[in-house]
Amino acid sequence: MHRYFTDQRHEALRQQVRGFAECEVRPRIAEMEASRSVCHDLSRLIARQGWIGATVHRAYGGMGAGHVAKTIIIEELSRVSAAMGAMVQASQLGVAKIVHFGNEEQKKTWLPAIASGDCLPTIAVTEPQSGGHVLGMESTAVRDGDHYLLNGRKIYVGNSHVGDLHGVVVRTGEGSKGLSAFLVESDTPGFRVGEQQPAMGLHGFSFGELFLDNCRVPAANLLGREGDGLSVAYSSSVLYGRPNLTAVSLGIHQAVLDETSQFCTERQRYGKPLAELGNIKLKLGRIQSRLLLARLSAYHAVDLLDQGLPCDAELMNAKLVNVESALESARDAMDIHAGCGLFTDRPVERFLRDAHHIFAPAGTSDVQLLRLGELALGQVKGEWSSRLAELLRLEPAERPEEDAPATVPGQRRDPGHGYAWCAPQR
Repeated sequence: MHRYFTDQRHEALRQQVRGFAECEVRPRIAEMEASRSVCHDLSRLIARQGWIGATVHRAYGGMGAGHVAKTIIIEELSRVSAAMGAMVQASQLGVAKIVHFGNEEQKKTWLPAIASGDCLPTIAVTEPQSGGHVLGMESTAVRDGDHYLLNGRKIYVGNSHVGDLHGVVVRTGEGSKGLSAFLVESDTPGFRVGEQQPAMGLHGFSFGELFLDNCRVPAANLLGREGDGLSVAYSSSVLYGRPNLTAVSLGIHQAVLDETSQFCTERQRYGKPLAELGNIKLKLGRIQSRLLLARLSAYHAVDLLDQGLPCDAELMNAKLVNVESALESARDAMDIHAGCGLFTDRPVERFLRDAHHIFAPAGTSDVQLLRLGELALGQVKGEWSSRLAELLRLEPAERPEEDAPATVPGQRRDPGHGYAWCAPQR
C-alpha cells in the first residue's frame, strides 16, 4: 500500500507520529477514559508538534505537506487514541475555511499561529433543530457598523472546549445565498461554551455546544463575502471532513486488527493459541481484508485531492467504506474476545465505542450512499474538489531551498527539501 501513495518522507512522518503517540499519548489513555473529560494539555502538546499545519502553505509557517501527509498524521494518532486523532482532524477541519476563504490579512494573522500550535481552530455549522441540513440553520448575524452581532447556538462542535478560533456559519439573509461565515475568538464577549456532556466514546475529545448572545464580531472577521457561508460549510466538510474522519476510522481499524491478532496469539484454548482455530483465522482474515480495502480507498482519495483532481465521489466512498468496515471489524473483534471484550482492561470495547462516533459527522453512511446514487444517475451538479482544485495545489515540497521563506519557529531545515515535514517535539 505504502509504495503506491507515499514516499520516504511520508513514511518518516509516519514513524515520527507513531513514536510520539506511543510515548506521549498511550500513557494518558487510562486517565482520559476514567475522567471522560477534555484533555487540554495533551491537545496542546500535539498541536505544538506542527501537525495541525499539514496542509498550510509553508509561506504561512505550515508543513505544506498535503492531504496524504494529513491522513498519515490522523491515522497514526487514532491507532493509539481515536480521541486525539479526532482532535487533530477537527482542528485541521477548522484550517480549511481560512486556507480557502480567508483574505491575505486573515491568513497572515491566523495560519502561522495554527501551524505553530498556538491556536486551535474549529468550525461550527450544526444546530439542534436542523442537524445536518445546513440550509435549515437559524443562527443569525446582523451588520452593526463595523461589526456584526451574532446570535444563536451550535452543537457537536469538534474541539469546542479547547478551540481558540471558531469558524461560525450563520444566517445573514434568506435561502442558500443567505449564509455567511465568521471567525470568532473564544474570548469574544457574548460567546460562551456549553458545559461538556459525557459521551459514549472519544474520551479526551470535546464536541460540545457554542452559544452566541449578541456576540460582537468585527466585520474584518467575515470569511470571504456575505453569502459564502454555504460554500465554507460544504467545502470544509467534503474536502477535509470526509477524508479526516476516514483517517480516524482507518486508525481505529488498524488498532482493532493489532489488538485482536495479539489476543489470539496469547490466549490459550484446548492447549493451543486461539489463532490456531480455523473459525478464528476466518474472522481475522475478514478484518484484514476489510482493512486492506479501506486503506486503499482512503489513500487513493487523498492522493487525488493532493493532485487537484476531481474526487468528490472517492472522498464520499472512502468515508463510507472506512466507517462501515471499521464498525464491522470491531464487532468481529468483540466476538473473538467474547467475555474478555466486555471489560475495560482491554481496549477492544473502546475501539467499538469510538468507531460509532465517526458514523454521523460529515454525513452518515446513508448520506454518502444517497450522493453516490445521484452520481450514478447523472444528477450531480458540480464537485467541490473541482471548484477548488487550484487552491488545493500546494507548493511542491521539493522546491529549491534558496526560494524557501525564512525559517519560522518550530521548524527545521532539511538540506534536501527545504523544510522537513517532521517538526521537532517541544
